Amino acid sequence: MGRTGPPGLPEATKPVNIYVKPVNMCLWRLMLIVGTFIYGSYTIFAHLCEVDGRIPFSSASMILVTEVMKLIISICMFMPEVRRDGFTMPSFMYALPFSVPAILYCFNNNISMQMQTQMDPATYQVLGNLKILSTAFLYRLIIKRPISGFQWSALALLVAAGVSNSYGGLHAKGIQTAGTIHVTLKGLGMMAMYCFISGLAGVYTEYILKDRYQTSIHLQNIMLYLFGIILNGGVWFLAEVKYQDDNKDLAFHLFRGYSSYTWIIIITQAFCGLIMSAIMKHSSNIARLFLISCAMLVTTILSVLVFNLQLNLYFCSAFVLVLIALYLYHKK
Repeated sequence: MGRTGPPGLPEATKPVNIYVKPVNMCLWRLMLIVGTFIYGSYTIFAHLCEVDGRIPFSSASMILVTEVMKLIISICMFMPEVRRDGFTMPSFMYALPFSVPAILYCFNNNISMQMQTQMDPATYQVLGNLKILSTAFLYRLIIKRPISGFQWSALALLVAAGVSNSYGGLHAKGIQTAGTIHVTLKGLGMMAMYCFISGLAGVYTEYILKDRYQTSIHLQNIMLYLFGIILNGGVWFLAEVKYQDDNKDLAFHLFRGYSSYTWIIIITQAFCGLIMSAIMKHSSNIARLFLISCAMLVTTILSVLVFNLQLNLYFCSAFVLVLIALYLYHKK
């Protein structure tokens, strides 16, 4: 499908019915595989960053730096299109809808990092599959996509998996570390909020990316990440003002508490964000959720290898239920 004008022309706003993947299928599959491993490793590296059971750096700082990195990469990828096709600056009203997912992602990315101290990596990934539930309902509500009988059954199994894993995690005994299946009541509340907002953000982002399909995805990303930088920059500034009351000398140090693992998270999450944008524009949230669900396998295997995770019956039951739910949800 050819471009109807220079990248960024506001008139190309009507949704199209056919979305053509911009790369060949081999590269597309490779991108999905890389995205799966990146997504699955996030919580592992987050736990490796912990010092005495807490995150030693500001989550707002890490997310702000990640947004800046995504913006730089997007600008670099957009420049060849500008040299080839020219550039028309989109109006503020055209860019404004991208502020909505930026707000949602700002909240969710921060809460995602804070959740790491409330549960082990494998539990985080298994319970994270509940975002399929919120996405399915929002797809039905916003995009009017019907839910089949198989998909309703899959959603019921996901709820059962969440209950099983949560019950086992809440009744975990002994020292709670990344090597033991556990979850706190606070963590369950945060996860419920996280999954709902993730579903809302995913559905809305897919809608505006496809509603402006003729606009370059790199320009769309630039608009999204500019709003993200403003929001996360504000969150970081306010957090540092509060932090300054007790630690005046250390306040407003952007990279305070960073380690090599922190930089690995920043770099990998920057590319993960770009991959997710491409999936939502050229495929759908269903493909994004399939990637996230497959990442559950990566996280569990890495947890066993890195943290010597001891699996319990409740977790294994939940794991099997999620796999069955995935099969049913994506069954044609």
